[in-house]
Amino acid sequence: MNTNESEKTAFGGSTPSGERLSLVTICLDSQAAGELRQFVHATHFLRLQAEASIYLIEDDPTLPWMQPPGPDICLIDFDQDRPSAIATAERIQEQLPNTAIFAISSNSQPSLIIEAMRCGCSEYVVKPADREQLLEAVVRVGGRKREKREQVIGQLLCFLGAKGGAGVTTVTTHLAALLAKSCSRKTLLVDLHSTCGESALFLGLVKHQYHFYELVENVERLDSELLQSFVLHHPSGLDLLAAPNFSEPELHIKTESIGRTIDFIRSQYEFVLVDCAPGLTDQNIEAIRHSDHLYLVTVAEVPALRNVARLLDYFTRHDLAQHRVDVIVNRYNAKNSVIAEGEIEKAIRKKVFLKVPNQYKKVIQTINAGDPAAQLGDSEVAGSILLWAQAIGSKTSPEAAKKKTGKSFLGLFGG
Repeated sequence: MNTNESEKTAFGGSTPSGERLSLVTICLDSQAAGELRQFVHATHFLRLQAEASIYLIEDDPTLPWMQPPGPDICLIDFDQDRPSAIATAERIQEQLPNTAIFAISSNSQPSLIIEAMRCGCSEYVVKPADREQLLEAVVRVGGRKREKREQVIGQLLCFLGAKGGAGVTTVTTHLAALLAKSCSRKTLLVDLHSTCGESALFLGLVKHQYHFYELVENVERLDSELLQSFVLHHPSGLDLLAAPNFSEPELHIKTESIGRTIDFIRSQYEFVLVDCAPGLTDQNIEAIRHSDHLYLVTVAEVPALRNVARLLDYFTRHDLAQHRVDVIVNRYNAKNSVIAEGEIEKAIRKKVFLKVPNQYKKVIQTINAGDPAAQLGDSEVAGSILLWAQAIGSKTSPEAAKKKTGKSFLGLFGG
């Protein structure tokens, strides 16, 4: 494999403008360092970012290349001080999980190769480095980087109630089911309640063995197969990660594990909707931090609207851009509401994104049936949310959606 062929393999046919794999070497002897410089010079898609002369026995925040996301490759010499080289590899693996670690050594004993692999090395290069072997190893890193770059990342939408009973689960299950069925989007609903979540009940999926937080506890071995063993499947095509039952023991979950789990889930679905429990819990804040959009669900009542204003102020202070937050008024009746829409927007200092009609009996029928998408024909609630689903999840034009529901976009979406 020559350099040009390798370049095409690593970057899928052509090298993106200015993009090269970055390489850092650690404690290479003079001969190996010289050979590597010649190799980098001859390899068009590789650049030498730094040459470190000491092992990383302790954290060193002054090293710019140790700041996330870090270099693409670290090449560590295991000959000078093997214990320190192992410690360095482990530190890099922990702090820079996206960096590939290569070991280079004059000793090729199988036990030593296995030892290097166990401490995080993905490649073991034997001195003097074979250029072809090294080139193929670099190409593999480039291939993995290309695959990750091309991987479709689904939209993550979080739903948070201004108060308990605002109807977050109703809104979320309807939108998720309609995205799956009417828009044919691969959609997952995550019930983030630590106890007593009702998404499974609203979807008629009352029998389930596992829940979302058990998946989070297994984040270290999370892959597509494990995820699917936790997922519940709804007839609409919607998938669900349910909440724990009330009888579950108290959860002790690291919030960063929730973020890692959500990031993986996004790589498997086009849309991930999160039904958050009331309040600014650590779990909610972590999910919202990873989200593309946050919807605050409220009702036209003074306490709920006061909470909306407080939440909007909180997210503004914590750098969540206002264009990523929208307000949904649930169970809204324009004729009988004590608080008019204009007064609502004045109180929260923001336009209302969506007004969901007040159809209590229809919603209860939907919950009893366990299939929000099946109730589309005679439910204004589902009809209004269908427009929303089509706006974000299908190629159907707003005009075509209007014909189906008899509603205008402006009348429903803060127009």
